[in-house]
Amino acid sequence: MRVEYIRSCPSWWNEHSHHDCVFVNTDSSLPGMQGLKVAHIHTFFSFQYQGEVYPCAVIHWFDKVSDTADKDTGMWIVRPECSANNSPEHAIIHIDAIYRAAHLIPVYGTEFLPHELKFYHSYDTFQTYYVNKYVDHHAFEITF
Repeated sequence: MRVEYIRSCPSWWNEHSHHDCVFVNTDSSLPGMQGLKVAHIHTFFSFQYQGEVYPCAVIHWFDKVSDTADKDTGMWIVRPECSANNSPEHAIIHIDAIYRAAHLIPVYGTEFLPHELKFYHSYDTFQTYYVNKYVDHHAFEITF
């Protein structure tokens, strides 16, 4: 059995923050990416209500740019979801809705990247991302 850790840390190794992306199951009756959304984990928390503990996550949703994967790369393209006033769309989900970790690759464009850009700024810097289906066998199987 394989164990996968999904992290959300305000200070990773006493330096920068580290917040993973995940696939969230939004409709298990639909195949592949049609029933999944991508989200960026901001924090994990739990609360107790009437004696039951509810483990949850605060997430920032990503929207699919198209109804199909990119024809050149075979990968889906997503962008951070924003409301009408251009503020990020956050949600609270039960962690049982998290299917597995997701790996996003920025769509870099044609301009050079600034030297001061660090890898931990990438989710705040780029407008769109490829959902990397080639990161491992499991991702390849679910991102059709």
